[in-house]
Amino acid sequence: MNKAIFHKGSASAITTDLRYKPAIHFSGVDYSIDGTTILKGVTGSFPDGKITTLAGPSGAGKTTLLKLCNGLISPTSGDIYIHGRHIHEYEPVDLRRMVGIALQNAPMVKGSVYRNLSLPLELAGKKLSEDDAASFLEDVGLDESFLHRDSKDLSGGQKQKVSIARTLVNRPRILLLDEITASLDQTSCREIEQLIVKINQRYNVTMVWITHNLDQARTIGHYTWVMIEGEVAETGESSLLESPKTDEVRRFVKGGFA
Repeated sequence: MNKAIFHKGSASAITTDLRYKPAIHFSGVDYSIDGTTILKGVTGSFPDGKITTLAGPSGAGKTTLLKLCNGLISPTSGDIYIHGRHIHEYEPVDLRRMVGIALQNAPMVKGSVYRNLSLPLELAGKKLSEDDAASFLEDVGLDESFLHRDSKDLSGGQKQKVSIARTLVNRPRILLLDEITASLDQTSCREIEQLIVKINQRYNVTMVWITHNLDQARTIGHYTWVMIEGEVAETGESSLLESPKTDEVRRFVKGGFA
């Protein structure tokens, strides 16, 4: 029943590192709200087909950056490119299908797992067959017996898997993950980590994952961005967390920030 459910990433000429092509590129992006500056001069790329982890203390602007990636909010200034096209060139609905997002609390709508999986296509006036729904569940490690379970009866780990499967229904090329394991027990956390790695490797989907778990950021991410006070303090391969180049990132890694 399994089938390839992702489109392959396309080429782009916009990059800050010649070793990879960017899925998302930021150029001088600022974001302010109610007179408060949240992001300052963010420039850099999330590499296509790779897992980039976003680390940094609370209030560093990580979630704001994630929301910019699929147009939930717009930058105050600067430019964002998705696979080489300016984000404004995409229709909002098309952009959010291509750039999916999964959240920490894995919100469920009332009703069955099948109802939750069907929602993305229902919003587009389409119908998800039970066979296809079962296939998406299989992709996240759940069998088809879950289809008609009430979503309120699922464990935290099971809800997160269903949330990810629901995001996959739109066949995204990019997945944004906001602290998706923060409230899970160790076993469920490990299962989600393995699931994300499997999806990335099997379908070449780009992942951008916010995490406060530095071990997770280092071991799961191919690349890591460390953000501090709305700025990108350091980026590179995730091994940078073992030997940061800047004093502020060294302090963060050693627990010097709340």
